[in-house]
Amino acid sequence: MSAVTETEPFVHPALFYRGEREYVAGTVPFLEEGLDAGEAVAVAVPGPNLELIRGELGARAAQVKLLDMTQVGRNPGRIISRVLGAFADAHPTGRVRIIGEPIWAGRTPTEYPACVQHEALINLAFQGRAVTILCPYDVVSLEQTVLTDAYATHPTIIEGGTESTSAAYAPEAVVSRYNQPLTAPGDVPQTRYDAQTLPDVRHFATRRAAELGLPEERLHDFALAVAELTTNSVVHGRGSGALRVWLQDGHVVCEVRDAGLLTDPLAGRRAQPPGRRGGRGLLLVHVVADLVRIHTAPDEGTTIHGYFRC
Repeated sequence: MSAVTETEPFVHPALFYRGEREYVAGTVPFLEEGLDAGEAVAVAVPGPNLELIRGELGARAAQVKLLDMTQVGRNPGRIISRVLGAFADAHPTGRVRIIGEPIWAGRTPTEYPACVQHEALINLAFQGRAVTILCPYDVVSLEQTVLTDAYATHPTIIEGGTESTSAAYAPEAVVSRYNQPLTAPGDVPQTRYDAQTLPDVRHFATRRAAELGLPEERLHDFALAVAELTTNSVVHGRGSGALRVWLQDGHVVCEVRDAGLLTDPLAGRRAQPPGRRGGRGLLLVHVVADLVRIHTAPDEGTTIHGYFRC
């Protein structure tokens, strides 16, 4: 894709496409140019689009890491660390070229805020790195709000083979706008905890998740997430917190609320540098949960919702 100009180390265009023909025209030449240049190349897109790319690449598909984004990126909060970052870190020399499609028509309104924050935070996570990440957007099936947000999270837009600079580019504003307050249903009781009652609240949460129908094979992940979040409350959230557990749209949801403040917008979305305190527990929660939503504000503290599919 000659329209992508690499004047800066990190390049992050959005590709607006209509139908399979435009999708192929916007993605396959981009991948082939990377292969011709000797770059490490990966694709993480929803299954049908992945098969479309695989078929168009033919024998060259064997040179590309192909991932189904609906599986590896179901939780958008783990895409930076477990998908994009993992591939880039595995190829530390030379430029890395990736297609990542984290937003598709099947994303739910609950998932979307974490998705668009992910797209905004890519710019911070890969700043200064020799990485190109092309993000396709289906302009036919996605709502206009999603496309408007794409202009704010990508410095350039490619549409109809033409590249243009986005005058609306403002990723920090997007992260702030989607830092939305999180609430539990009004009839869900709250359980307070501190350092002395951590074991009790963890046992209560896991038992409640089982009662609500979380499969036994997921209970370990749920218990691990609760342990990490409640420990963070005690260590970083002024010594105490409050927990709720409920069933919502086929997921068991765990809410942990405390008086702490998250100051790193990438907390939980990337591994912390050696020597920096905090963040590792939240990273683990992103790995084991199907979705993580976070709200943090100086006058409200931090609320985290972890979703586990039943």
